[in-house]
Amino acid sequence: MKKLFSALLLAGMTLSAGAVTPLWMRDVKISPDGSTIAFTYKGDIFTVPVTGGTARRLTTASSYESMPVWSPDGKTIAFASDREGGQDIYVMNAEGGAPKRITFNSASELPQAFSPDGKSVIYHAFIQAPAASLMYPSSRMGQLYSIPAEGGRPRQILGTPAHCVEFMPDGKSFLYQDDKGTENEWRKHHTSSVTRDVWMYDAKTGKHTNLTKHAGEARNPVLGGDGQTVYYLSERDGGSFNVYSFPLSDPSKVTAVTKFKTHPVRFLSRGANGTLAFGYDGEIYTMSDKGGKPTKVKIDIVTDDVDQTVRRRLSGASQAMPSPDGKQMAFISHGDLFVTSVEYPTTRQITHTPQAESTPSWGTDNRTIYYTSDRDGHLNIYKATIAREEDPNFANATLINEEPFFPTNDNVSRQNPQISPDGKRMVFIQDGNKIAVADIKSKKIKLLTNGETYTARNGGISLDWSPDSEWLVATIDVHQRDPYYDIALINATTGELINITDDAYSNFNPRWVMNGNAVIFESDRYGMKNHASWGSTADILMAFTNQEAYDRYRLSDEDFALLKELEKSQKKPAATPEKGKKDAKKDSKKDDKKSDKKDGEKNGEKKDDKKITIEADGIQDRIVRLTPFSSNIADAYVDNDGENFYFIASVENSYDMWKKSLRKGNTTQFKKIGSPTSIVADAAGKNLFLIGKELRKMSIPSGNMTNISFSGSQEIDLAKEREYMYDYILDQEEKRFLVEDMFGTDWKGLGNNYRKFLPHINNNYDFSELASELLGELNVSHTGSGYRAGGANEPTASLGLLYDMAYTGDGLCVAEVLKKGPFDRVNSKMKAGSTITAIDGKKLSADTDPLTILNNRVRTKTLVAFTTPDGEKVEEVVLPTNAGSVSDMLYKRWVERNRHIVDSISGGRLGYVHIESMNDESYRSIYADVLGRYADRDGIVIDTRFNGGGRLHEDIEILFSGKKYLTQEIRGVKSGEMPSKRWLRPSIMITGEANYSNAHGTPWMYKHNKLGKIVGMPVPGTMSSVNWVTLQDPSLYFGIPVVGFRTAEGNLLENTQLEPDVKVANDPALIVKGHDDQLITAVKTLLKDLK
Repeated sequence: MKKLFSALLLAGMTLSAGAVTPLWMRDVKISPDGSTIAFTYKGDIFTVPVTGGTARRLTTASSYESMPVWSPDGKTIAFASDREGGQDIYVMNAEGGAPKRITFNSASELPQAFSPDGKSVIYHAFIQAPAASLMYPSSRMGQLYSIPAEGGRPRQILGTPAHCVEFMPDGKSFLYQDDKGTENEWRKHHTSSVTRDVWMYDAKTGKHTNLTKHAGEARNPVLGGDGQTVYYLSERDGGSFNVYSFPLSDPSKVTAVTKFKTHPVRFLSRGANGTLAFGYDGEIYTMSDKGGKPTKVKIDIVTDDVDQTVRRRLSGASQAMPSPDGKQMAFISHGDLFVTSVEYPTTRQITHTPQAESTPSWGTDNRTIYYTSDRDGHLNIYKATIAREEDPNFANATLINEEPFFPTNDNVSRQNPQISPDGKRMVFIQDGNKIAVADIKSKKIKLLTNGETYTARNGGISLDWSPDSEWLVATIDVHQRDPYYDIALINATTGELINITDDAYSNFNPRWVMNGNAVIFESDRYGMKNHASWGSTADILMAFTNQEAYDRYRLSDEDFALLKELEKSQKKPAATPEKGKKDAKKDSKKDDKKSDKKDGEKNGEKKDDKKITIEADGIQDRIVRLTPFSSNIADAYVDNDGENFYFIASVENSYDMWKKSLRKGNTTQFKKIGSPTSIVADAAGKNLFLIGKELRKMSIPSGNMTNISFSGSQEIDLAKEREYMYDYILDQEEKRFLVEDMFGTDWKGLGNNYRKFLPHINNNYDFSELASELLGELNVSHTGSGYRAGGANEPTASLGLLYDMAYTGDGLCVAEVLKKGPFDRVNSKMKAGSTITAIDGKKLSADTDPLTILNNRVRTKTLVAFTTPDGEKVEEVVLPTNAGSVSDMLYKRWVERNRHIVDSISGGRLGYVHIESMNDESYRSIYADVLGRYADRDGIVIDTRFNGGGRLHEDIEILFSGKKYLTQEIRGVKSGEMPSKRWLRPSIMITGEANYSNAHGTPWMYKHNKLGKIVGMPVPGTMSSVNWVTLQDPSLYFGIPVVGFRTAEGNLLENTQLEPDVKVANDPALIVKGHDDQLITAVKTLLKDLK
């Protein structure tokens, strides 16, 4: 997918031709002779004379093109394109013409340069590291390849990452930019260990030399005409990216070439005539490498001005909410509000704004919908009403009135409205963390909480009205234990708060049930404990709001039946012979009904005199567990009679609805659901609406289910939508950033400055990059933007084999058979040293890419012909696997090889564990190893490299901080030690530049608490928590770092680098040969300390 158009129906598209002055020109690359500049603009590749003028458009497809590189003779351009879904390399004549695809692997293949002889294109991709390599198997840590410019078989040049390749005069050695970790590419101003450096690779010796070794960024090297001067981009001297230079003979002698301020210089290149070309502030500049001032290249582009209004078929319904009578369904799709009939597919679009609408809530009259809208520059609540009395519902309404419920200009954030059952009040979230109630008629607002009960500012408070409209149930955090919440009842008039859980567990998703006599909620109190802040299995608990309801619940089956008979008999009116009295009673009842209707049924309101009873005393003793087993729960419901309990839970990776008789206690699997689904009941409690990937209506207790369908289309102005999404990023980042002053950043000024690029962006790749450039100014981790592109149309399958990357003959030479791969079978003859000669009958030559035969072959029977090392010719049929499975195999292989190294060097004295992620699964894995297979070892090596974070530092602290206080014996024989569930002997931790988030916090804790030494490279200061926010276009997202962690000394861990006790960097030349200096040093250091 490129410019979104391929996934949408174009509507009313208009074209107008004219010359424009472009901004947001990227991927600037000057031709070898210095006469022409190639660049990308709006997802296409252009060229322009170095002196300026009208640019020539080389590509016209609807795909996204990027990263042009020139052949040495200037006649050919190679570039990346997503024409087939993934990023593949194409070549074309520099004057224009039909491009030719030359790479076919579904991995992202990005061109870096041509070879000096022009015969090959050099590119970066993650396909396979050398079999001997001990590089961590991450798709971020790719390799460098060469492929003939006419197409053919790729050859691996380097087994380590190398970007921005610039060849040296010998035509074989080159300069390159490294990649150490996972930080966003467009982050600015940071000076941590993960920043990029410029290196030189000596092809003759295989040596890699770090030429910059600067704490900040150093990127994009180019070589001067003398073959000795290196020009590159850096953020030295505390400023923005500028062009610098140094002599190869002494890289420490750095000279500033440009002195731009405010914005970064990007995309440096150089022509043979000494002309440097680069991008700055969305435009292109040139200057002589001999000195002088940069000159802006004046560029005009004559292009069709495409109206970016598109029409998309309606698909995907989120935040769906049925009307109280159960006849209509409101939902959100791509930021607009729609209503469909429950019985028919007739659908009406209610809102038509570029801004997002969300969280619809019905009025009790079934003719009014309240919802959140972002159209006023802040979140506000609007209402839509069916205008004509003759129109029966929204789906068939001819006129709909839409208006703001609150003032539009007070800049107060209000969201997530919910209308009380009597229709008189609305509860909503103000400023992201306060609970407020408004009178529907007067619009008078009362704040029930001031923000102290919920510290986050994301509007994520769960709320539900009691049936009598007097109380609310909500999630709260009164003990400042985020993310461990309590459940509270809140009086909607007085603000009285009753904490009904007040425990240390995570409680959430509360709702009223049984006509207000109880509240159900989800809790991990009884579930399998998570090691980290998420991952526990949960249960549904029920808290009875009064003792009478609790007593009824505890009655035996027989006693409950007797009670119901008694109550039924007591409801019958007393018999009387006097007809006049009967008539009087009838008249009285009629009058009462008329009075009731007159007083309480205006505007569709229904009068209900029954007030629920709230007894705060002993409420925590009236909490019962409803679910018969803990699981991953999607939602739950208890019917009004308290007889049946329905819950949707995942068992064995599939979500099903279960039904439990609360009186008899038996539980049955009621309905197959498939995916996480929420439950909403209609006002009468007779039907449940299941809201998930599908919309379904289920009658209770019968369980009869019908699908709810909808149809229609939606017009979207993509340019206006991007402008809104840009404003939304600015607004949310400012309101929710982890420190109020945003570290002194002029956020509004930067937002205004970057805004000028929006008219020059017509695709999601560029929008995401623009957002990342803007967010990068904040100089924090956990931010930037991303675009979830569709991926390759034909994924390349894997045979579960590692190949000899130096092999140049026909076929594929197998270096290793991966455990649990397709060939890992007892009866397979595949082994290291075998040569694959054909796949599905197609012979593999030395001149073609053999892996392309495996495109689109995942889990498809494939015939593989190979010759074993002893010459036997074999054919076997296998099911190739996908990239995700291979990634898991490679990770486990990496861990096993590291274990073997530690065992070998330490003579079996030390154990080795790698914490893959700071989550429950990783903890359980290392716990099993530390206190199981390594229980008798003298020490443990704890590897945290390439850990992307989570929340595990407290569990790691407990596990590795044990101090023996007792020996357990049986008749004088030792049978254990206390504590028994903690490691009691020494340990050492390995860290690297790619440690991120809690993989910074965990080593910080380890060092702070003096649990052991740290070996490796410094850890960037990235210890903060993030909200990754999906934008209105769900393929786009951005990060808001919302939680900081401050030391006792008052310092935030964010941007505070953690230094190891023993600093060791891995040599790129050695790591690919299986030599891990960091691991070896950690083992030797711990062994030395054990003596």
